[in-house]
Amino acid sequence: MSQIQKATRFRELHVKGNPIMLYNAWDAGSAKIISEAGAKAIGTSSWAVAQAQGYEDGEIIPIGLVEQLIARIMATVDVPVTLDFEGGYSTDDGELDRNISDILDLGVIGINFEDRQVKGSGLHSIERQSQRIAAIRKASDKKRIPLFINARTDVFASQEGDPASSIGEALERARAYSAAGASGLFIPGLTDEALIGRICEGSPLPVNVMIMDGTPSIHRLTQLGVSRISYGPLPYITAMGTLKGDAEKALS
Repeated sequence: MSQIQKATRFRELHVKGNPIMLYNAWDAGSAKIISEAGAKAIGTSSWAVAQAQGYEDGEIIPIGLVEQLIARIMATVDVPVTLDFEGGYSTDDGELDRNISDILDLGVIGINFEDRQVKGSGLHSIERQSQRIAAIRKASDKKRIPLFINARTDVFASQEGDPASSIGEALERARAYSAAGASGLFIPGLTDEALIGRICEGSPLPVNVMIMDGTPSIHRLTQLGVSRISYGPLPYITAMGTLKGDAEKALS
């Protein structure tokens, strides 16, 4: 498939009540294994990618190295690949345009793009993050690639207290991000079944939930209307836990 065909197919896989499953990869080897297991697409986890290269999460890993790792993944698998792109590795819209153009040239067809102020505190305002999403959409339109912009909001991940109090803001962000050109809404940190259902009902964008402690079952998430389920850093943590246990046995 061409890049455009992969992008179109990836968008089609986001079906409310029939979610695409992303068992997240961190390098070419893990992507190859996950693809061979039957994955319809590969998604990366920024935390896992950074950890596997000896970096902390939060755009500490150089973007050039990220691009090298993605290029190897693209050369290894034939399925669509979406990149966890954190905050785009820049707060400058011109540089963001260049960064997006570079990863599109590698063949990427989707990104996660977060509204947390990386290396800062709090979240970007709704207006500012919408401008950033619009800049990404403009860059992808110039390349004529229907990039899937999975707009991540951290209103739940960064919150202390009752998550129900953030439902209104999350839906307001969903509407604004959709108008700016986003393709999906990613809500890491939200595990409450009823609240996930409210987001799915009120969001104009297909909703992505990440598996973590307390998340409802896959079956229940499907019933609630989730369109995408991802595993984030969990596959890396599981794999490294197994590796450590085996190494300890071998070296004891």
